[in-house]
Amino acid sequence: MTLNTHRRGPVRVLDAPDGHDVIIEGRLDVHTVPDIRDAIHAVINQGPGELRLHLGGAEIGDATGLGVIVHLHRRATRAERRLLLVDASDRTTRLLRGCRLERILAPRHPAPASLTVAPLTA
Repeated sequence: MTLNTHRRGPVRVLDAPDGHDVIIEGRLDVHTVPDIRDAIHAVINQGPGELRLHLGGAEIGDATGLGVIVHLHRRATRAERRLLLVDASDRTTRLLRGCRLERILAPRHPAPASLTVAPLTA
């Protein structure tokens, strides 16, 4: 459930009851990272819950793009939040694996929209 949507450059933030969904679109490189970093820092400081970083429309263009993801993970951890990478491309997943970051930044693929989750009852 989305409560609010905020947009700042290539970053779109969706507030959710259990945290925030951050959708990054476009290239992450030395030219775009400062704006992306500042926008996500603000989201991290907004409160508790998961921070889901959607990378389906993003492309890591250089080492700065990869570095900002590692930095955001560390910053979220210090703020006692959990950073999750969602819908990362195959290229991004291979890059994380090649840098041996897949254990720390394990990408997830979103659940299909038609999937219904119901609580278990005894």
